[in-house]
Amino acid sequence: MGNTAPDTHCSRRDCRAAADWALVWNNPKIHTPDRRKVWVACDEHREYLANFLDMRGFLRETVPMAEFEG
Repeated sequence: MGNTAPDTHCSRRDCRAAADWALVWNNPKIHTPDRRKVWVACDEHREYLANFLDMRGFLRETVPMAEFEG
């Protein structure tokens, strides 16, 4: 089981839904290759947030919260 708090909510602005996904990313222009940052998403906003990160080349992986070890 992951190490996240049970009340973790989606990173999408104004969304208070429970987070079901961890979107792991980094910005290669400012972060070292091993640095990882995390946004969390509900099912409804997972695709939106993943696309936002992926279009910029930041998205590294998407993991179900139950499996996330961050």
